[in-house]
Amino acid sequence: MVNLVAAQKPLLHGLMKLAGLRPHTVEIEPGTSMNFWVPSETLNKKSDEGVNDQSEKEKKKKKKNKNKAQKPVVVLVHGFAAEGIVTWQFQVGALTGKYNVYVPDLLFFGGSITNSDDRSPTFQAECLVKGLKKLGVERCTVVGFSYGGMVAFKIAELHPHLVQSLVVSGSVLAMTDSISDSTLERLGFSSSSELLLPTSVKGLKALLSVAAYKKLWFPHRLYKDYLEVMFTNRKERSELLEALVSSNKDITTVPNFSQSIHLLWGENDQIFNLELAKALKEKLGNKASLHSIKKAGHLVHLERPCAYNRHLKRILASVQADGDK
Repeated sequence: MVNLVAAQKPLLHGLMKLAGLRPHTVEIEPGTSMNFWVPSETLNKKSDEGVNDQSEKEKKKKKKNKNKAQKPVVVLVHGFAAEGIVTWQFQVGALTGKYNVYVPDLLFFGGSITNSDDRSPTFQAECLVKGLKKLGVERCTVVGFSYGGMVAFKIAELHPHLVQSLVVSGSVLAMTDSISDSTLERLGFSSSSELLLPTSVKGLKALLSVAAYKKLWFPHRLYKDYLEVMFTNRKERSELLEALVSSNKDITTVPNFSQSIHLLWGENDQIFNLELAKALKEKLGNKASLHSIKKAGHLVHLERPCAYNRHLKRILASVQADGDK
């Protein structure tokens, strides 16, 4: 029997290609590789390197592609329940007109793998940075959702020269044991794995019920197919969750970020609620702003993509305006 979720992948891949993105695997280091969806111009530029004998027509085409390649770069970093283009399917097409959009799959999502035993957000961040540098990215705005937001914060902390600005949705600086325990108790789950790595249709429905503002309904078979396709590498992802939680005593200070940070939240987020977002803004200080979207939960970018995209475009435009001053 055909898996309905897997059957939709070619359509999603086709939409990404229509938006000007292509899949590309980058070897980060021996034993570690990451899948990226990258602008076609990036791959064209890489294939043209070292070719000197070009016709006038080819030179004009290359110049046109170079101008396109000079568009500001936006990197979209996914959360824990789905790979990159599934998470950001409604944002890619809205951004590619003005921005060069890169959509990575973090390690153990999509086609990204490693033989390293390191499961920390820092390792994810460093691998992502190495991949972006190999693709020629020198400066970018990073947009991170949930788990991807924590990775984005780590990239901004460790590589301020690379990250011009951050946009973060439904995330925290770091998952401390107190935040983890209080969140799980409030939501009625015994562990992060029970919440984020469901093994049954019932568990997947429970995850969606707390992640979305409105009650979602799908045929039973679609839930089963989603579990089969999207929740692979369970052992490794469980280890990612274990490595994610830090003791409160280990998190003593907030990093002194040089970038502007924009928090873009679903007003009804049950996992990382708006009060947590307000507290995060206060910790980050004057360089942080908070924007909330009504009638949206943790999955704000999927539930209300038009509203999310409007806010995101305004933020990105302001980042570029500030950068041009």
